[in-house]
Amino acid sequence: MGESLRGGVIGAGVFGGYHARQYARLDGAVLSAVFDRHPDRAAAVAMPLGGRAFTDLAEFLDAVDVVTVASPATCHAEHALAALKAGKPVYVEKPIAVSLADAEKVRAAAAARGLALACGHQERVVFRAMGLLDIPEQPLFLEALRHGPPSERSRDVSAVLDLMVHDLDLALAMSSAEPVTAESEGERGAGGVWDVIRSEVTFEDGFTARFDVSRRAPERRRRMKVVYPSGEVEIDFVTREFRNTTPFALNRDFADTPAARDPLGASVQGFLQAVRGEAPRPVVTAEEAIRALDLALAVEQALEDAA
Repeated sequence: MGESLRGGVIGAGVFGGYHARQYARLDGAVLSAVFDRHPDRAAAVAMPLGGRAFTDLAEFLDAVDVVTVASPATCHAEHALAALKAGKPVYVEKPIAVSLADAEKVRAAAAARGLALACGHQERVVFRAMGLLDIPEQPLFLEALRHGPPSERSRDVSAVLDLMVHDLDLALAMSSAEPVTAESEGERGAGGVWDVIRSEVTFEDGFTARFDVSRRAPERRRRMKVVYPSGEVEIDFVTREFRNTTPFALNRDFADTPAARDPLGASVQGFLQAVRGEAPRPVVTAEEAIRALDLALAVEQALEDAA
């Protein structure tokens, strides 16, 4: 396989730690460096995995071959652009940026240099393991619920860009139609940030998708129902209950597959394969991530319009 790729992670928070451990364990990669403006945090993530801690971004970039951006969402574009301009392939956690203009800059920088660029909508790995992305019918209706208890994580963005963007991306992956309208209502939390949102998105072919997210729920709940012309699929991702009345063979035991047990690992592995030329693309491309961001921003705008 040749020399191992030196992996670097920008951001030493919870997700930065997850990504650092992936580089440390995956074949063909090592965890080389972690960058964070707080030296103690960088060292706490890097050193147990054999990596070095950096507080200088330029020095960090000199020490790595590939970069994961796991900093706060409002810093994603800045850090991704710095890594790409240094010639490093980039895996950026979702969302790819917090504005379309910045997202396009990131996409263009990667394209201009011929560098692999992946985005961390890794739940597509789970849906692929289930077989849901291979159903040959277009969905008629989707209902997604994603609730979790309060957390200090991702407080720099709304629950749309923190939670709902996952299900927006999945809806876009399941339908070939384009979204045309979004209607939203919600409740703001601390600092005026939207923490509870209900949104309905209509697609050009009549497909309707309803999304319900909360960062103030008493317990974790995550469910999805998809209606097709031939039947319905309903999944409770917490209890693992699965119902399929379509004629299409889906894997009801998807949660036990290696990919579904570690979707982040499969997503990072897909990125590394794209970097080495072993795969034509990562699991989620920049273009797909930008579509999800575009729809998320439309949901946010609908929230502001209704406020």
